[in-house]
Amino acid sequence: MHIVVLDDYQNVAADFANWQELGAEVEFVSRPIHDTEDLVQTVDGAEVVVAMRERTLFSAERLAQLRDLKLLVTTGRINASIDLDAARAQGITVCGTESSTSATPELTWGLILSVLRSIPTEDAAMHSGGWQSTVGGDLFGHRLGIIGLGRLGTQVARVGAAFGMDVVAWSQNLDEERAADVGAHAVSKEELFSTSDVVTVHYKLSERSRLLVAAKELSLMKPNSIFINTSRAGLVDMEALQDALAAGRIRGAGIDVYDLEPLPHDHALRSTPRTVLTPHLGYVTEDTYRIFFTQTVENIAAWMAGEPVRLLT
Repeated sequence: MHIVVLDDYQNVAADFANWQELGAEVEFVSRPIHDTEDLVQTVDGAEVVVAMRERTLFSAERLAQLRDLKLLVTTGRINASIDLDAARAQGITVCGTESSTSATPELTWGLILSVLRSIPTEDAAMHSGGWQSTVGGDLFGHRLGIIGLGRLGTQVARVGAAFGMDVVAWSQNLDEERAADVGAHAVSKEELFSTSDVVTVHYKLSERSRLLVAAKELSLMKPNSIFINTSRAGLVDMEALQDALAAGRIRGAGIDVYDLEPLPHDHALRSTPRTVLTPHLGYVTEDTYRIFFTQTVENIAAWMAGEPVRLLT
């Protein structure tokens, strides 16, 4: 049996699970898949393909050309890049895995502190022989605004409370009782953007939520506030955010997700001021990868035995 593990950007998937127990030929692909032709050629002859989150698109058009594919395993329980209906119609089994719920909130706070205290700037200055060059902001007594108070937003809220912040939140159906359960207050979207010192997004991307944060919302933010996105790029009008940063209308932004990934070398965001950029690291941790790939091997073994587990179709 031929198994292809896609999107192994760091060349580490082989180290996080016992692939040998499958008794199959396993190929690890570390480069991004560029287009449909590239995908078809890369997985040619593979009965099993493993996808890392949403790095590679499996549309109906693409799946129709993967005639040898019988099992598609994605890391995580949700993958918007896979057309599940098309997979089902084609007789392709799709399985997922569990994932860490702490990794992304932890990175969120890393970005908040990095932007607020100019940590990358000061680190670069220290390595080049410099000393203090910035004056940082504060968390204690300031307002944290969370867009989306689900599993991840809830963890961010609790850390904000531990820092002594005034925590407020907004989502489409959030009420005060639910917000109070995690030490936050439910406010309108307008109040959140206009009064928060830190705004962070933790919302599920859908057609309804696409461009949830646009020029209007960004224009409400205070000049000394910062914006953080570790959720999905499609939730934010990135051009409007770049304009706000370039014009100095907000203090800064920490960004981990992008419309096009990997981010092109010449993308304007790479030279946008007042930013701390990370390459979609939200789920890229040792514990998360251990869950992803150990359960991926379990999924493949169970499918080979005729008893598939963690089905998504």
